[in-house]
Amino acid sequence: MNPTWVSLLPPLLAIGLAVATRQVFLSLAGGIWLGWTILSGWHFGVGLMDAVESVVLVLGDAGNAKVIIFTLVMGALIATLGASGGVSGFVSALEGRNWVTSGRGAQLMAWLIGVLIFIESNLTVLVAGSVARPLFDRYRSSREKLAYLIDSTSAPICILIPLNAWGATNLRLLGEAGVPEREALGVFLRSILFNFYSFAAVLLALGVVLFRLDWGPMRRAEARAAKGEVLWPGATPMMDEAVLGGEDDPPIPARAINMVVPIAVLVATMPLGLWITGDGAMTSGSGSTSVLWASLAGLASAWILLLAQGAFSVDKLTRIALRGAGGLVPLALILLLALALGGVTRDLGTGAYLAAVAEGTLAPGVLLPLVFVVSSAIAFSIGSSWGTFAIMIPIVVPAAATMNLDLAPFLAAALSGGIFGDHCSPISDTTIISSMAAATDHVDHVRTQLPYALTGGAVATGCFAAAGTLL
Repeated sequence: MNPTWVSLLPPLLAIGLAVATRQVFLSLAGGIWLGWTILSGWHFGVGLMDAVESVVLVLGDAGNAKVIIFTLVMGALIATLGASGGVSGFVSALEGRNWVTSGRGAQLMAWLIGVLIFIESNLTVLVAGSVARPLFDRYRSSREKLAYLIDSTSAPICILIPLNAWGATNLRLLGEAGVPEREALGVFLRSILFNFYSFAAVLLALGVVLFRLDWGPMRRAEARAAKGEVLWPGATPMMDEAVLGGEDDPPIPARAINMVVPIAVLVATMPLGLWITGDGAMTSGSGSTSVLWASLAGLASAWILLLAQGAFSVDKLTRIALRGAGGLVPLALILLLALALGGVTRDLGTGAYLAAVAEGTLAPGVLLPLVFVVSSAIAFSIGSSWGTFAIMIPIVVPAAATMNLDLAPFLAAALSGGIFGDHCSPISDTTIISSMAAATDHVDHVRTQLPYALTGGAVATGCFAAAGTLL
């Protein structure tokens, strides 16, 4: 079908229902059903059958299947780390050295981990969430703030680094759009200086930690946490509390090494996987394959450590891992539905429609802010920054060439908008996984994060407008 404004209805329905009802599963399913109903000519019965089939077919894509399996493996790893005493041992080591003695210290640590682990966004939030969550609970900082901090230092940091899966993807997109290979890396590096939203998001998160910039829903969440209430009444955390460990005390002392080594292996395996799958070139590696290898390597190293220490038998470790994987089945289901919704929005041409609207109204005076805003709208609607990059880069490359303007600011506006829209979207996988890593209610995370994301978006829009006047 030729994309029209009707293509906006499924993602808007899913987003609206998720915010209004807090029923994320039904909201995503409703958006998928509406999308396929539109594609079937408004036959609701046919649309329902097609919607079910589309969810099944999501797993037919190897990359999607790897993301789902990765989610379940990470559940197994998190449960294993909790049961091993590694998390409590690490927390005790930090406190014993007086490295983290307050809620602000715990928040700063979460921010630092997000900045330093820049290899893959989901890996960043899972590591930061696993390490910082016990400290946030102990020092009565809200899990909503943890979710905000790790979400704000995942994709915004990853997009600024060329030698990871994010950089590799965008370099390939630039090449496909006609940018010569010898020039693509230089364009990407120069675009980093103009990636205003990513810098705004990371610096604002640091300001929130250092100067206690709590407002709106976040202020209320922090006040609740200060009273010892971890979640709001009726809230549904994105991770089963049983997965977080503590009920399988090992017959060994709590040791930080039982958490540090598996996470170090997890982080180190990611670039190794990119190098192997890229035949010696990290920028050509498979991000989905590498992150799956990394999670499996981290789980394997945790098992080896615990078996060597005589903490658990293989049978006990298997049961702990299965319990952990089961605790993340709700997240896997949400990711499955989100991927299916992204698929139907592509078939409807949602992104293409928004991009066409932008392409028809591009004018030099408003060029950069308009590219940023439209890119943000696409990412918010489809819940995918990478999908947005794939739509917008083929548009901005010829637009810059036609106007004989530097491509770097155009690229930055498209990438920055993709990060901003994805940061705001409740159907974004990064937003969902941030809720999971912090073990908080997903809708509560979206509500508390949105004012900060909008603030960063406003700053970025102003910066792009100012830069646009210099073109």
